[in-house]
Amino acid sequence: MTPGQIVNDLTFQAATVNGSGSQSANLVLTRAIFSMGIPVAPKNVFPSNIEGLPTWYQLRISARGYQSRKGDPDVLVALNPVTWTSDLRSVRPGGAVVYEESYSTADARDDVDYFPVPFAKLARSEIHHETLRKQLTNMIYVGVVAGLLQIPFDRIEHGIQRVFQTKPRAWQPNVDAARVGYEYWRTHFADRRIRYVLRPMQGATEGLVLIEGNQAAALGSIMGGCTVAAWYPITPSSSLCESLSTYADRFRIDPATGERKMAIVQAEDELAAAGIAIGAGWAGARAMTSTSGPGISLMAEFAGLAYYAEIPVVIFDIQRVGPSTGLPTRTSQGDVGFVSTLSHGDTRHLVLLPGTVEECYEFAQAAFDLADRFQTPVFVLSDLDLGMNLWMSRPFRYPERPFDRGKVLSAADLARLEGQWGRYRDVDGDGIPYRTLPGTDHPAAGYFTRGSGHDENARYTEDAEAYARNMDRLARKLEGARDALPQPLVDSGSGSPIGLVAYGSTHHAVVEARDLLAEQGMKVDYLRLRALPAAPSIADFVAAHERVYVVEQNRDGQVYDILRLGLPAELTGRMRSIRHYDGRPIPAEAITRPLLELEAVPVS
Repeated sequence: MTPGQIVNDLTFQAATVNGSGSQSANLVLTRAIFSMGIPVAPKNVFPSNIEGLPTWYQLRISARGYQSRKGDPDVLVALNPVTWTSDLRSVRPGGAVVYEESYSTADARDDVDYFPVPFAKLARSEIHHETLRKQLTNMIYVGVVAGLLQIPFDRIEHGIQRVFQTKPRAWQPNVDAARVGYEYWRTHFADRRIRYVLRPMQGATEGLVLIEGNQAAALGSIMGGCTVAAWYPITPSSSLCESLSTYADRFRIDPATGERKMAIVQAEDELAAAGIAIGAGWAGARAMTSTSGPGISLMAEFAGLAYYAEIPVVIFDIQRVGPSTGLPTRTSQGDVGFVSTLSHGDTRHLVLLPGTVEECYEFAQAAFDLADRFQTPVFVLSDLDLGMNLWMSRPFRYPERPFDRGKVLSAADLARLEGQWGRYRDVDGDGIPYRTLPGTDHPAAGYFTRGSGHDENARYTEDAEAYARNMDRLARKLEGARDALPQPLVDSGSGSPIGLVAYGSTHHAVVEARDLLAEQGMKVDYLRLRALPAAPSIADFVAAHERVYVVEQNRDGQVYDILRLGLPAELTGRMRSIRHYDGRPIPAEAITRPLLELEAVPVS
């Protein structure tokens, strides 16, 4: 290794124009590097329009396998003249800049290495597919970067085959375009000293796969027994139901007829989608919908209906920046406070908070069991970063346990009860009533589902005492769910007076932040929240520490407020809030810097 070289530890960023086909090129690089055994963490920052505005693809390459965003790039490919000047300013000192040679270098820095490439000229002279020239120009920079970072060209070919696996006719044109860039590098820059290089690693990615959170949630829904999905397209949730449809075409096909044994309906809007899913849940199907913040707003009244009528349904919320339509292609954790009490009046929902793609898969399955068991809507809150970016993961496990359908009465059960059944009667003291499904062959099976006031037998009433009894039972049911939800994961015992609490995709920044803090001599314990209502162990964790910092990606510290409301009064003063809300995935530095400042530790 050349002295001063940095191996397998860098951030690559491609600055391009949305709609130019750059995403495929970036995924080729990601797949090629991953196939070398090197851990990768891609982050795509793209505009909400279809074509023309700037887009950035950042690829974190880390020998330690960090999955959080690092910040400014070490290696930049600049192919957008509009952002060229600002992109150049963002490169870390000592970095490398690959750029279109016609760009002005009037603002050139002297602390980075420049590699001008005539991309436009090369495309005109070397790419003969005129209709594909714009897209294939991006593949030229893949070849240049392969030379820059010493990626074997056969790994680039592997990446092309993986990205275009369903389009084998595209393989050769893309390989040819990448080779143009690769040969240009060898001809013009092969003798240049390179600071950042990649070397194959043994075992670092062995047995791992790359998958998006929305794909994982869709597969988990299939494995969780979902048979009805209703949705309306909205970024960043659309790919969940699109993936669900793809998986249904593979795994839900009747071998005798060839027909798909699953209903996937694109409704006219999010309100209708929620109504379809809730109606299917009432009829006994395992039903779901997926949306983002604006769609959640439209579903508020239906959420209250399902809560009060006690109908199981699963709602995926892939969070994005708000308020209103906000920045629809930026990530956030800003819906938690809204979703946890969605609707009007006294409502409280079960909310699952997956922090990895593996949990997106597992929690999707669990959500259907929980919805059936507790006869209530279950919300699964992911976000754009987790949902739409590729993440490294272990292969998912095939489910081994049977479905938990909860308290469903058969005709034989009803005959045995001899008229003692009431739809909203609490027989067992856990707040969960028994239910029947439409079509149950017994005269006592039927009841009228009401979102309005009802008594224990589902009869309409506005009696004050009956209403209060029903609301108390619902609260008792939700309290009992705390222990059934995914429990917090705790890493403590270091003797530190400081604790961190995080949830969702923030987890990955916390992992790196704890390592960075340890290098500065500060050990911190960590609890990862995975569901609401929060488990009782939260109070134990807070009680064991002098100060607990809740880290989240929203402006107002929503989970910080939720947790404080559930703590004994004497513990609330121990809580602090660290927030990141600029729409980009949270980096470790957004945790370490404020924490060191708040703890009065000098920042190196």
